[in-house]
Amino acid sequence: MLLPAKAEVARHLERYRAWERLLLAAPADIVVRGNFENTGYTLCVLMGKRCAREAADAAEHYLRDVRARI
Repeated sequence: MLLPAKAEVARHLERYRAWERLLLAAPADIVVRGNFENTGYTLCVLMGKRCAREAADAAEHYLRDVRARI
């Protein structure tokens, strides 16, 4: 299986977490919700997961495993 570039995973995970914080602060904002869902979808595609939470967890594990090997 091909693995995504670590820098791409880190960048998309950071964006996902940023939009997640904004969504928690403003749950009724449809623009924030849309951006959060879009970043979640992108993370799902990168990590091969069907759920954004699973994709975020997989990204964190992937980055942690890579950093531990260095």
